[in-house]
Amino acid sequence: MHVVVVESPAKAKTINKYLGPEFKVLASYGHIRDLPSKDGSVRPDEDFAMDWEIDARSAKQVKEIADAMKGADGLYLATDPDREGEAIAWHVREVLDKKKLLKDKTVKRVVFNEITKTAILEAFSHPRELDDELVDAYMARRALDYLVGFTLSPVLWRKLPGSRSAGRVQSVALRLLCERETEIEAFRPQEYWSVDSQFDTGKGILVQAHLTHLNGDKLDKMSLKTEADAKRAQAAIESGPFSVAKIEKKKTRRNPPPPFTTSTLQQDAARKLHFSAKKTMQVAQRLYEGVNIGGETVGLITYMRTDGVTMAGEAMHACRALISKSYGEAYLPDQPRVYKTKAKNAQEAHEAIRPTDVTRKPKDMSGHLDADQMKLYDLIWKRTLACQMEPVVLDQVAVDIAQAEHTVVMRATGSMIAFDGFYRVYSEARDDDVVTDDNDSEDGRILPDMTEGQALKLNEVLPEQHFTQPPPRFSEASLVKKLEELGIGRPSTYASIISVLQDRNYVTLDKRRFFPEDRGRLVTTFLTSFFERYVEYGFTADLEEKLDDISGGRIAWKTVLEEFWRNFSAAVEGIKELRVREVLDTLDEVLAPHFFPAPENENDADPRKCPTCGDGRLSLKLGKFGAFIGCSHYPECRFTRPLVSPGNGDGDPAIAELESGPKVLGTDPATNLEVSLRKGPYGVYVQLGDIDPEDKKFKPKRSSLPTGESPAELTFERALGLLSLPRKIGPHPEDQQMISAGMGRFGPYLQYAGMYVSLKEDDPVHVGLNRAVTLIAESGKSPPLEVGKHPDDKKPILLKVGRWGPFITHGRDRANLPKDLDKDNLTLEKAIELINAKAKPKKAPKKAAEKKPAAKKPAAKKPAAKKTAAKKKPAAKKKAASEEATS
Repeated sequence: MHVVVVESPAKAKTINKYLGPEFKVLASYGHIRDLPSKDGSVRPDEDFAMDWEIDARSAKQVKEIADAMKGADGLYLATDPDREGEAIAWHVREVLDKKKLLKDKTVKRVVFNEITKTAILEAFSHPRELDDELVDAYMARRALDYLVGFTLSPVLWRKLPGSRSAGRVQSVALRLLCERETEIEAFRPQEYWSVDSQFDTGKGILVQAHLTHLNGDKLDKMSLKTEADAKRAQAAIESGPFSVAKIEKKKTRRNPPPPFTTSTLQQDAARKLHFSAKKTMQVAQRLYEGVNIGGETVGLITYMRTDGVTMAGEAMHACRALISKSYGEAYLPDQPRVYKTKAKNAQEAHEAIRPTDVTRKPKDMSGHLDADQMKLYDLIWKRTLACQMEPVVLDQVAVDIAQAEHTVVMRATGSMIAFDGFYRVYSEARDDDVVTDDNDSEDGRILPDMTEGQALKLNEVLPEQHFTQPPPRFSEASLVKKLEELGIGRPSTYASIISVLQDRNYVTLDKRRFFPEDRGRLVTTFLTSFFERYVEYGFTADLEEKLDDISGGRIAWKTVLEEFWRNFSAAVEGIKELRVREVLDTLDEVLAPHFFPAPENENDADPRKCPTCGDGRLSLKLGKFGAFIGCSHYPECRFTRPLVSPGNGDGDPAIAELESGPKVLGTDPATNLEVSLRKGPYGVYVQLGDIDPEDKKFKPKRSSLPTGESPAELTFERALGLLSLPRKIGPHPEDQQMISAGMGRFGPYLQYAGMYVSLKEDDPVHVGLNRAVTLIAESGKSPPLEVGKHPDDKKPILLKVGRWGPFITHGRDRANLPKDLDKDNLTLEKAIELINAKAKPKKAPKKAAEKKPAAKKPAAKKPAAKKTAAKKKPAAKKKAASEEATS
């Protein structure tokens, strides 16, 4: 018998069916070890020695794998085919080796790009050794992230109270967002004009053209700066007859885009489906791990963390066969289209994201997938098929319409699709993050037939005013695209980068655009002012290339760490001596245009002038809870102003609107009660109905918005979904106990058998039974076990496993199990002994409380004067004791 280790239980179950009884497939539930979250887990002075620990969540899985290895012939490490997967495999091997369970046993690494029977059996017939270079690259990345976090964050906390922490890659992404916001604030719109004209070609057919040459000079976008310029151009156009001077016709081809990589999938899903990067990866993971089709779990797409655009030969041939059969030979190129990856690291250039079987059309999968899975699978299927189709052919026409002397020239353009090619199944998403000219898109405009020299009648002149636009704020799609262009991060990290920035409240996502919060801008300004090298785009990209060089065997991982740490530690030491006042002065100067924008009119008040005392100067200050704006005459003048609005979602305009009252979203059809969006002291929430002064027992149902969910994008249907929580998902297949999903004070959760499992990525409104069972298994938590009844009250004593290990409970009493006592060997007698030792005294206080009233009854009949005297004595004693303590 051979043991096979994979990451997830869903994958383990599927692969076990393919391999048969000679293999036992177990799940590691992701990483089994990590660096402890404390200083000293990576020690540069000891040749970058690293400490690893198995957390409580993974202990159960490690024991299960270790027990299975005791009678096994060998070990297959079948984790994901990327650096993280290689690292997980390495951790498993190291732990088992330390337990001396691998002696005389074969250890092999198996990788596959899709979870299908053919791919699995093929992979197991060609195992390999662990790739030490990929593991080294993981070690270097993990050490770098740890050293930056645990070295830089304490400096940030001391010099900039109220800040969270600084990450190696997240800080660079935050800088991108903050610098874009600074560009937008500094932007001053400029006026310009365009002039279009309509010409009659005869028989009432009109053609629209825009001005390109005036007085013989070619115009650019900003040539006509004022209305007067436009009027002069209009007069010149109206002064003379026009005819067709030149006609240009050409055919252009638009080639299909390559199949999806991780970043292009995230971008397209954001634009077309409005999925966040995190949600895209979450849904793709489920499609990769598989769904039940005809009683068999089948993976529907290939591995979704990749920067490669290559496709397997059989996949290309399957696409071509389907294209020929479904769309005809006209849509099929003579040869398969082969795409090449631009990734420098060949070991990470895996196959592109594609369906495992392209003959599984989206319409055939509708009964097996939920709404989100269906949308993403449809997108992947169409892009994959399109990449093997013929190009789109466009007939483009450009007509120059000029006066006799060519002093004024106007151009009419148009295009039409001569052959739809890959557009038959897929059209690329419009990139709404690029500011374009008004006249640069003529797709779909068809021009009538004209001949050179043909006279045209001027019908109308249309001058139009425009203003230049600031650069757009980043969306998730454009941020991922920019990070990829700069070489910052890797495919598997984009979703986590964005999530961390939102979780730390450094940025807000509103109407699918990122708005940096003031606390985020403070952190960015601090880092760019005092650690500029380490948040430079080029430096971070160069470091990523060095990590790729490590995985390619071109450089030693400790060499990279030594070079980085030598310079980085020196920079941190230099900043430690910097006074907070110097930091504040720098931040105040750099961020002055943001916090104290210059007045538009000379007569407006100085934005630095204190509105309370009139003489003080406002500036940036730091307090216990972070930065704020304060007066220079403190403490005489105590004027302060927060940098951001208090409450959940600081600075979010959608939340600011709720300050004036709730926003009604609609009426619940089931109860006929209003559904509203509201803001409370603990954040934004949705509410069903309202408080009824006549019915005090009625309490409106409420539900908080999940973290990172923008109030501006909340729909009525989504609000009803949140108000339906908690909801019953279904019975657990093992014991038939009900699994429920809900929203709590710490976010969304699953409830099962008296325990709670946090939902980090899944939506409590839509999470299904299969996914819920998987998440419960992956949590490592076990349902409470009843040890027996306590003899005093016959209430059960329950055995539970928490963050710090196993413990037992009896009512409100709780006792941890001693380290030398295994929970499997716990007896009822020992449990009773532990509970009694920890039990809180409940009866004694009650007896004391019963005696007090009896003692006071005689005293109540005494004269009032005696009562007063009796009360004064204790008061005097208390006062004396207080004075003694103070002295």
